[in-house]
Amino acid sequence: MNKFLFAVAFLFYGQVIAQQTGEPFEGIDQTWHNGSDRRDSSVFKNFKYFIPSILIDVNYTHSFNRPNDNTVVGSTSLARNNEIELSSLNFGGDFYFEGARARFMTQFGTRSVVVPRNDVSSYRGQYQLANVYRNLSEAYAGYHFNKWYGINVDAGLFMSYIGLNSYYQSENWEYQASYTSDNTPWFFNGLRIQIYPTKHLKIEPWIINGWQSYGKFNSMPGIGGNITWMPNSNFKILTNNYYGTDAGGIPERKRFHSDNSVLLRYCNKPKSKGISRAAFSLTGDIGFEKGGGVNGFNDNDSTKPAQYFVSVMFYNRVWFAKNRFAWTVGGGYMTNPGRYLVLYPTGQASPLPNPNNPTQTEGLFPFSARPGDKFEGWDVSTNFDWMPNQSITFRMEYVHRETSVPYFAGKGGVTSQTGYSTTALDPNWRPDLVKSESRIIAAILFRL
Repeated sequence: MNKFLFAVAFLFYGQVIAQQTGEPFEGIDQTWHNGSDRRDSSVFKNFKYFIPSILIDVNYTHSFNRPNDNTVVGSTSLARNNEIELSSLNFGGDFYFEGARARFMTQFGTRSVVVPRNDVSSYRGQYQLANVYRNLSEAYAGYHFNKWYGINVDAGLFMSYIGLNSYYQSENWEYQASYTSDNTPWFFNGLRIQIYPTKHLKIEPWIINGWQSYGKFNSMPGIGGNITWMPNSNFKILTNNYYGTDAGGIPERKRFHSDNSVLLRYCNKPKSKGISRAAFSLTGDIGFEKGGGVNGFNDNDSTKPAQYFVSVMFYNRVWFAKNRFAWTVGGGYMTNPGRYLVLYPTGQASPLPNPNNPTQTEGLFPFSARPGDKFEGWDVSTNFDWMPNQSITFRMEYVHRETSVPYFAGKGGVTSQTGYSTTALDPNWRPDLVKSESRIIAAILFRL
């Protein structure tokens, strides 16, 4: 009898779940989240089939190292020192029609070069994949199934969740991302399935070409997924996990990565003229590569050195005057023996210079990323935001970063002895890399 009642209850519950309607995370306030859209709605929300989106990111940064070529290294958010820089112009939007769905966002500006530059999968084969895709930040199509709170099946180019921070700066609490975010993917190219079994839960599997790669380094695709749980408007927890082969020509080397974040809003007084809300985000990553001459966390074999990634970042943000102003402070730490996730400051690890062009310095002096090479870094930052409305942010930020090896651009720059790429290189010249940098960043972030 008990088994019968259990079976009836199970069937009834299953029918109720299957017939539920509503939007996932409906009624959950996500406007305070680090890495999320801070708007409560779009000005185009009444459009029936297409909701446009426009983002503009302009910055000016001053490095106290004063490199003579004005080049920023070791960052995906910045490219040029002491110049007003259009980091990113994005426009596109979302399409919906009877379950069919698609999204595309173009990208122009320095970020369309800085981010693809770190993907060397395009060296396998032809057709210049980095150039083909560089002006797209998102482009995918799929279908929405009305099951539970929704199931979306999409294929194409989509954003990564690993590292917490959003690809779009207007969604982040800090401008210069800590190492955890800056050294993990900004995009994936492949297939994803978003499953919302309840109002508060998302389960998202991926089958992708690889770790922030337009193409595949080997024959095996990357696999992984995201689980996000938001039980209420004050708490969010998520985990992202990845497994793949991302060392070109070394298919026996496997990579695993786990990224985990928790966000907590511990004060919410939206009408207060003083502190109107306060929250923190904490992210921790752990990963390794094993096989093909490296040995994960085991460093006891001198012929197979350890190769792993451990990082953490923490930020605390306080809003004032009905959320029109905000102050953020935080930072992080990373260690990455083997440097397999470190952003290369002077070009790719496997350079392809043109021997007939002595002024071509990008990639000519590669940053060492051999198995066993050590790398540690830490950073601290603080900023102040003025947000007169939900579409624009004016940000002033101070950042200090340090590393265990010379890494950042020093006074001599990374281009040539004069700082110009047209200058014939002195045979004795080398990029001027130093172990620390401090900088001030001013940014205007617009979103409509």
